[in-house]
Amino acid sequence: MVAQFLRLKLRLLGNIFRRSTWQVVGIVIGLIYGLGLAATLFAALVALRFVGDVEFIRDSFVVAGAVTVLGFIIVPLIFGVDDTMDPRRFALFGLPDRSLAVGLAVAAVVGIPALVLAIVLLGTVVTWSRGVGETLLALIAAAMAFATCLLIARVSSGLASLLLATRRARELSGVLGLLLVVMASPLIVVLVSVDWANSGVQVLQSLAGALSWTPLGAVFAIPGDAAAGQWGAALLKLLIAAATLVVIWLGWQALVAKMLVTPGREASAKSYRGLGWFDRLPQGPAGAVAARSFTYLFRDARYWVSLLMVPIVPIVVMVPLSLAGVPSLYLGLIPVPLMCLFLGWSLHNDTAYDSTAVWLHVVSGVRGVADRVGRLVPVLIAGVLVIGLGSAVTVFALNDWRLLPSLLGVSTALLLAGLGVGSITSARFPYPAVKPGDSPFQQPQSTGTITALVQSITMLGSLVIALPAVVFGALGLFVDPAWHAASFASGVGLGLAVLVFGVMAGGRVFDRRGPEILGAAIRA
Repeated sequence: MVAQFLRLKLRLLGNIFRRSTWQVVGIVIGLIYGLGLAATLFAALVALRFVGDVEFIRDSFVVAGAVTVLGFIIVPLIFGVDDTMDPRRFALFGLPDRSLAVGLAVAAVVGIPALVLAIVLLGTVVTWSRGVGETLLALIAAAMAFATCLLIARVSSGLASLLLATRRARELSGVLGLLLVVMASPLIVVLVSVDWANSGVQVLQSLAGALSWTPLGAVFAIPGDAAAGQWGAALLKLLIAAATLVVIWLGWQALVAKMLVTPGREASAKSYRGLGWFDRLPQGPAGAVAARSFTYLFRDARYWVSLLMVPIVPIVVMVPLSLAGVPSLYLGLIPVPLMCLFLGWSLHNDTAYDSTAVWLHVVSGVRGVADRVGRLVPVLIAGVLVIGLGSAVTVFALNDWRLLPSLLGVSTALLLAGLGVGSITSARFPYPAVKPGDSPFQQPQSTGTITALVQSITMLGSLVIALPAVVFGALGLFVDPAWHAASFASGVGLGLAVLVFGVMAGGRVFDRRGPEILGAAIRA
């Protein structure tokens, strides 16, 4: 039975080379890259065989190994995978649970990740081949690490197929994964900012010392402890690694048994009463477009995921700046304008998000101005809330209400200028966007030049229009607080002027280029 599973996995891997030519080229390039990276790491590990600093090598292995195990856990669970060897595919064959679990676990050794992992782990055996006992423990530890990583990946993939069966669940898991990356950014910045020449060794020792007694890093510390003469610790960690592998195996068996009698989850259908936002907003073309935009905002992952990223951007920016020693007064002035910048920028390609549904606007004779205004309403309301509440909280936290006019002026200029410029670019230069129903993290096919050009023009245009307000605000901060009023006046005035001009000009472009916009949507 195990041989049948192995042949099936090999056949599945062989089928990936029967796709289109460019897909095969991409697969071959990825394969060459993965094997090249594995060969490079193997050569580096062989070279470490002749390095005498055993403790430093052991600590590095423990940290790197723990990160590898976490990767095998997180990637399938958070982002999901298309598991071709899902246990439920064999539910009708009447195979015993244990036999199926063994066959699927052994089949996991056939694959590119398993091959790369095996090459790297063989390199660790060479690194620790400093004696008979050390070499034996290195072989045992490498085999256990290999089995642990692949088996825990199978468990994680199985859980993902159970928990992330629906599209909304996959979208939420992708957002959670991105949030985890953002939450980990302070740790990454701290690690980068550590003075490794002086205190880096102590940090590495402390981290590896804690991880080496956990299921994540114990198996990678076994040969290093033996090479350092700590045979008692090596044997204890061998027991921890063995117990971890047994627990994972029992969990895999239980998961297979559960999946064989559990049907795939389906998205629950929701019943809606009335017309939703179409009942709440004014009648007319602009109101209908605004109602549809509100509906997209709450139901379409492409929209709410984009808006969810807006408050995350300031965190990514502020953490490195705070660690670099930027005063809190200046840091506090960053979040609200930055969120307004990205809110205004978010609609620069909004027309393309309609995909082929934009034909309704074209054939129904909706005026371009009404279309432009309707699309702005949800983001404009969100921006007003951010500016009002965010500015009040900022000046309260900084305990300096004199900054309020400049904060309002700069934020308003960035928001309105982005919406105004975006009203033109989304009608004149729509480029391929994520299609309705696809994952918001999927990268669409696009000509990179036009995409980068439109994004840069919209962002740069917002910054240029807000520049006077920024300059006056800086003068009010460093020279005379009276300049704050000028910052408010210039920011609001220029922002409103650009918004009105952008809506009118964008409306005319939409009226004139309706067939071209529809043609671009069909080709995308």
